[in-house]
Amino acid sequence: MTVTLTEKAQSRLQSFLQTSKTTNPASKGIRVWVNNGGCSGYEYQMEVTNSPQPEDLVVQQGQVVIYVDAKSAPLLEGVIIDFVDGVMEGGFKFTNPNASDTCGCGKSFKTGNCSSNGVPCS
Repeated sequence: MTVTLTEKAQSRLQSFLQTSKTTNPASKGIRVWVNNGGCSGYEYQMEVTNSPQPEDLVVQQGQVVIYVDAKSAPLLEGVIIDFVDGVMEGGFKFTNPNASDTCGCGKSFKTGNCSSNGVPCS
């Protein structure tokens, strides 16, 4: 399983992890998964967690532990997560080699075998 963080994303996530309160600092990390939804069919999700799911795949990059939902792993294989800080756009940006199309809002994608119905961007 390969999920890569750019230096900017890694730095930003380290800041989130240092300031977040958790009951188990040893397992504190970022959990990444996809849900059905968004404009294109699948929508990226990410949260700080200290209680990963038992079936999550674990990827360590620098000081950041990434927990990848096992069911989402095939859709996230090879994803690069960046952090964009700009006037018109800001936040985490996912570059996904598995995506056959992405939404204009940049928060969702579809693959060649995507069967989910998308919803309009808001």
